[in-house]
Amino acid sequence: MRPQLLTFASVLLIFSAAGCGASGNSANRASGTTEVEQTALAKLSLSSHACADGQPIPTRFTCDGPGQSPPLAWGEPPAGTKSFAVIADDPDAPSGLFRHWGAFDIPASTRSIGQGQSIGSQAINEFGKPGYGGPCPPPGHGPHHYHFKLYALDVEKLGLAAGAKVEQVESEAQKHAIARGVLVGTYERR
Repeated sequence: MRPQLLTFASVLLIFSAAGCGASGNSANRASGTTEVEQTALAKLSLSSHACADGQPIPTRFTCDGPGQSPPLAWGEPPAGTKSFAVIADDPDAPSGLFRHWGAFDIPASTRSIGQGQSIGSQAINEFGKPGYGGPCPPPGHGPHHYHFKLYALDVEKLGLAAGAKVEQVESEAQKHAIARGVLVGTYERR
């Protein structure tokens, strides 16, 4: 009887430890950042006249509308910025992080991207297409949070081949990032 009690206690300890770790990881996943990223990068302003931070994304930028990318604008980057990369993802997707957009090798002189504008090189999103794929959460799944992330980079080109996936773009961008801005919009389908 004593060995069973010990086994049960061991299982409880393992689940408790796993629960604590999962909590921190889900917080980072939900914010779309890594611990290193949170402390090492300068902040860069990122905004959109179509959607204020934390507010709903208009239908025209989703799968329920034309699905064009929203306009984005940002402030002056730090000295040493040689290019930009933009990533958009949904950490609330049922299958885990879903990547909607990756644009990279955006010239350092750029301070905005117009509505539906394709600038720089476009990565393959998780819809299997290059460019922007609008928010399209499952109906009834509640509001999803879409993280638009702008990276100021210390290289002119990321050196990625045509057909690079959004995940690859963000991985390379994080290696060269000197500043980062985030804008979060929400979208829900009922």
